[in-house]
Amino acid sequence: MKNEEESLAFASIEELAALLAKRKVSPVELTEMFLRRIDRQNPSLNAFITVTAEHALAAARRAEKQFLRRRGSRLENFPLLGIPITIKDNIWTRGIRSTAGSKILSDFVPSEDSTVARKLTRAGAVMLGKTNLNEFAYGITGGNAHYGPAHNPWALARISGGSSAGSAVAIAAGLCMASVGTDTGGSIRVPSAFCGTVGLKPTFGRVSVFGTMPLSPSFDHVGPLARSVTDAAILLGLIAGRDALDPTSSPKPVGDFRGALRKPLGKFRLGRPREYFWEKVDPEVRRATEAAVRDMEKRGAVVREVSLPHLKVSLDAATDISLAEALHVHEAAGYFPARAADYGEEVRQRIDAGAKISAVSYLAGFDVRKRLLAEFDAAFQNVDAIVAPTVPVPAPPIGADSVQIDGEQVGARPAIVGHCRPANFTGLPAISIPCGFTRDGLPVGLQLIGRAFDEATILRIALSYERANDWRARHPVLRSFK
Repeated sequence: MKNEEESLAFASIEELAALLAKRKVSPVELTEMFLRRIDRQNPSLNAFITVTAEHALAAARRAEKQFLRRRGSRLENFPLLGIPITIKDNIWTRGIRSTAGSKILSDFVPSEDSTVARKLTRAGAVMLGKTNLNEFAYGITGGNAHYGPAHNPWALARISGGSSAGSAVAIAAGLCMASVGTDTGGSIRVPSAFCGTVGLKPTFGRVSVFGTMPLSPSFDHVGPLARSVTDAAILLGLIAGRDALDPTSSPKPVGDFRGALRKPLGKFRLGRPREYFWEKVDPEVRRATEAAVRDMEKRGAVVREVSLPHLKVSLDAATDISLAEALHVHEAAGYFPARAADYGEEVRQRIDAGAKISAVSYLAGFDVRKRLLAEFDAAFQNVDAIVAPTVPVPAPPIGADSVQIDGEQVGARPAIVGHCRPANFTGLPAISIPCGFTRDGLPVGLQLIGRAFDEATILRIALSYERANDWRARHPVLRSFK
């Protein structure tokens, strides 16, 4: 029985959808199984802020009735029918509290759904609960002063990465099939790298952010976290598209991402930046990511060196913009400084720091953005995607202020966020895929950055690697780790 549960808990959406369609398992049985797993494992992992058991079972019963009414191709329009998922707790869900990981919103129950929650419900998804995150999504470790940290299932004393911490933890531990999170400076890709899941940050404007608590509106993205590249493509296809409720959403047509994965890839070109991304990398991370690039070369990749000289400068520019915008968001909402005492110390200090950013510095940041985008555009004349480690270090211990890279102590936050922030700064799509483990059993992620609105290409490249190196067969066993 346990082996059957494990096989279901770690299956892909495609695999479970096929079992549901053939009535090998029912949505209610599946939902009950995941709820049992959450009940057993969440006390150690702290992946959830709110578990919505009654809501999930009601949705599962509705899905079961739909399966009885529908047959064959009629189910293709409902690829998530009966599939248990989670949603990050800074994304509104009608009638279900949405705390954003904060004390300030601890009792907030939205009267309407976010656009992505509405689309997932229409697709038949079963929401198991709202996942843990850094307070107001303002952090990269998965720590939370009010609800406690999310623990990495591969090593409970290690960080999960953030801010979409609980989402990645729940997927990696087999507590849900997939999740939707947000990414302002790496918040989907970092936890995906540290927890061994797939995380996709779409192009800016590809997915509506309506009903999501903003952090830095110039950089905020909503996207999928999943167990496989195909699952990420399925989710992206469902949540992408123009939204009249979000003026930043793009009218560009949404392609068939799942269909694109069925096309043969052939040869493709990867750009390896000579600046920044590969300069300071932990030896274990370097070993795994270098091996992944060599494997891609064996399977048709041509690797070329590219130049992105404004990468380093962009980090400070992005920080200036995000600090200023975060302060404005919280002032406009009436939270800061009126309720400053209700913030955790780290987040309060960061929001307060936004007042020190001058208008000149803020605007100068966008000039840097234009230069870096031009450099990416030039690189994409000769390559199909940029390749780099998602994060240059394995998951540090919870509470660590610094990490060691090449014998040098580096602040934990800048080390963790640095490789992911450029894709938020430019708005370009980026995906993190598992590419191995350290000798201590900690996951390592590889990042691919693509052309604007060309998620299909980085998904296809990622799938070609995943098919040859499917790390999904390896599952975490909950244990302490020092």
